[in-house]
Amino acid sequence: MTDYKEKLNQLLLTAARQGASDLHLAVGRRPTLRIDGVLISLQQEPILTPEDTQALSTALLTPDQKEKLLSNGDVDFTYAYEDKARFRTNVYFQRGFLAAALRLIPADIKTIDELRLPPIIHDFTKLSQGFVLVVGPAGQGKSTTLAAMLDEINHKRMDHLITIEDPIEYLFVQDKSIISQREVATDSPDFHRALRAVLRQDPDVLMIGEMRDQESIATAMTAAETGHLVFSTLHTNSASQTVDRIIDSFPAEQQDQAASQLAATIVGIVSERLVPRVGGGRVPACEVMLVNPAIRNLIREKKFFQIDLVIETSLQDGMITLNRSLADLIKNKEISMETGELYSLNPSELRLLLERI
Repeated sequence: MTDYKEKLNQLLLTAARQGASDLHLAVGRRPTLRIDGVLISLQQEPILTPEDTQALSTALLTPDQKEKLLSNGDVDFTYAYEDKARFRTNVYFQRGFLAAALRLIPADIKTIDELRLPPIIHDFTKLSQGFVLVVGPAGQGKSTTLAAMLDEINHKRMDHLITIEDPIEYLFVQDKSIISQREVATDSPDFHRALRAVLRQDPDVLMIGEMRDQESIATAMTAAETGHLVFSTLHTNSASQTVDRIIDSFPAEQQDQAASQLAATIVGIVSERLVPRVGGGRVPACEVMLVNPAIRNLIREKKFFQIDLVIETSLQDGMITLNRSLADLIKNKEISMETGELYSLNPSELRLLLERI
């Protein structure tokens, strides 16, 4: 008889040792790792049956989590394998069978420099108030970048940092700062309750794991407006698209007020991609928008499409376009031209830029 708990631990250890970002368990497939953005089946493992995925998935769950899975069809949580590795986990039903996706959370929080992020990102950690967003598609390093910024504050400032996460990802070791990490469902009944309570908990810095809806966006902007430094993430592709998405989340009659509030509070947006490097591994390519008077006016006037041009013409102020970031990586032979074009939102402009630099 298979010892599924032991089997699960072996798979988790394999994922950690091979430097995988994710482990997938699904019926009809061998256990599969995502390494440097590419899915790789573990050929030495048998193809998983419905019984296998059910037993492996339920080995991850507490009784409460099983209940949530059965009532909601999926459940999010973190799972720790001894002191070796932590995983952000989602167990879900697909075609009536159980499946699981586990994302490895590194034990060590890397610094901004170790992650090879643009040095200008250090400036966001020096602010006393404002709204900073890290955006990009899923799995592109947003949580890791946020953790690097928060940990820099932790080591340099005597502040109270509060995070609201679902589930908690990186675990911070308190240094100069007090850090309160609140997990939805464990430390607060729901996301909105945690958000409503946070301003009564005397925070200096607030990190909202993900802005899900109008209420979380409005709370984040109000917190920034009332003298706090607020960090959060959104699944958007660029700074201009992020601003558009935020304003669009409000009803039409509230959009002018939302645009005015966002213009007053937003201080920066980092849009990030992890791009496959020549010879293996991945390297970040970033768009960085620093909010200046021109951008504040464009947000107030809802001329979001003009934001890209301001970023492009403000390189001397520390702003970076995604194409500039990709062009530098191509020029330094870190990524191929084909890869750069694949990740660019405007490949023809990228080619023109490379001819000029």
